[in-house]
Amino acid sequence: MQSDAHKSGAQHASGNQPRGSSNESWDAEAQDNNIVPLTRDQAEQLFGPEVSRPSRVTPFKVVAAQMVLSLGATLLWWLFYKPPGDAVLSAFLGGAICWVPSALFAARLKAKSGTETIMSWMIGEALKMGATIAMFVAIAYWYKSALWLPLLVTYIVALKTYWVAMALR
Repeated sequence: MQSDAHKSGAQHASGNQPRGSSNESWDAEAQDNNIVPLTRDQAEQLFGPEVSRPSRVTPFKVVAAQMVLSLGATLLWWLFYKPPGDAVLSAFLGGAICWVPSALFAARLKAKSGTETIMSWMIGEALKMGATIAMFVAIAYWYKSALWLPLLVTYIVALKTYWVAMALR
């Protein structure tokens, strides 16, 4: 025979109240509104003294690193791909697909300095993605002899600059 508590659903075996219990006052929205930011001292105690220093990596330094890496990859395609003509141009364009939209985003950030909002950041990212897609489409449409392997490899190499920058922060 089952116990009365099990029959009525008043308690689970663990002793917790069931889902429909009136004791459950958890409210996600109320909990989100009660977030208290850390003070500088609390953040330094939790994450270490380096947490307060500004990042050495700026958006323009990331763009410069993307340019250097894409030019380096282009040079490697020139050295090791025979004949190098279309491979070099494809590799250069692949790098440019990465750093041109990033440079536009960085310039937009600098122009909006002091007035940044989440929406402004999202619009900047949307413009960056749109410019990237437009460049891929333009190259596919107008540069019929593009070699996709050098283009995509160089694009990915330049794109990984963000991970290096994050590690150097």
